[in-house]
Amino acid sequence: MFILGNLLSAVATLLHLVIFFLYLVLIFQAVISWVNPDPYNPIVRALHAVTEPILGRIRAKVPWLLSGGIDFTPLLALLALLFVDQFFVATLRELGQRLH
Repeated sequence: MFILGNLLSAVATLLHLVIFFLYLVLIFQAVISWVNPDPYNPIVRALHAVTEPILGRIRAKVPWLLSGGIDFTPLLALLALLFVDQFFVATLRELGQRLH
């Protein structure tokens, strides 16, 4: 059973790292959006390519988050990522530790 425990712990760690990376990218995208960046900049394009699939879906489902010219979509995405990390990833990690 320890092999399954190690596998679950490794998957939980990888998921945590991916979520942390997305968390940082979303924060950086939100900060960059305040200064009206050049849309042809490769860094801005890469940030947009990574974040727009997430933010676009949230904007489609919850259009009232775009109120008064301020986009609160990144905040909801960050809260959702935090929930997934604290609940699902932590549960997976704990399950992996119990199987050791």
